[in-house]
Amino acid sequence: MLLKSKIIGQGPSPLIILHGFLGMSDNWKTYAKKMSSLGFQIHLIDQRNHGNSFHSNEFNYKILAQDLKFYIDFHKIKNFSLIGHSMGGKTAMMFSSLYPMEINKLIIVDILPISYKSNFQNILDSLKSMDLNTIKSRNEANIILEETIDEISIRGFLLKNLYRNNKNKLDFKFNLDVLHSKFDEVESAINLSLPFYGKSLFIKGEKSNYITEIEIEKTKKFFPNLKLVTIPDSGHWVHSENPELFLKETFTFLKS
Repeated sequence: MLLKSKIIGQGPSPLIILHGFLGMSDNWKTYAKKMSSLGFQIHLIDQRNHGNSFHSNEFNYKILAQDLKFYIDFHKIKNFSLIGHSMGGKTAMMFSSLYPMEINKLIIVDILPISYKSNFQNILDSLKSMDLNTIKSRNEANIILEETIDEISIRGFLLKNLYRNNKNKLDFKFNLDVLHSKFDEVESAINLSLPFYGKSLFIKGEKSNYITEIEIEKTKKFFPNLKLVTIPDSGHWVHSENPELFLKETFTFLKS
């Protein structure tokens, strides 16, 4: 099946962006509009079980990479660059290993191809405990989540996924049941078979611990032309926490 996307701009340089876990294409709309004004045609992808894309019981990084291959073949996209954040970064790394000749330049945002343990399991448990049949508004949902999720920004990020379905009831855009049951796949290391010899930029949020010096050195085995940049005053959501510097670094890399 074909992934849903938002295509922004008519520039000559295609740029595909993959969001993170429980995110969607809209999370990158502000960045996409700025990049489109600089000569890029942006494809904001909703990965399967996220956003407006199809739901499926199958969910792992090889399948997510194959979804992207089907998308670029369908749209006949050539010589594109690829940005992936968090889960989307793992998808992008898997894609670069399976189809290395397809990509011009690769940007990986605050993630490595290793196994992680995060607090997302607790977040998923909190979301699963909500009874959307009794919740009438996003504000009510926020009050309930406040009991288990302290960070306002995280709650806001999650609640962007709430919408009214065709029965006029609140529902999540992401496939919560599958993502909850397959969460081990999200946090697992990815098995990279072929190195990507193209230029790759890995971006670390200064306050994030997702990228370490030891693991970035190991990652160079599969990305020998890797460049690491640390964005100050930012955590894991680098593109939204320091958007101006993130834009500058990515634009400079893509145009170099």
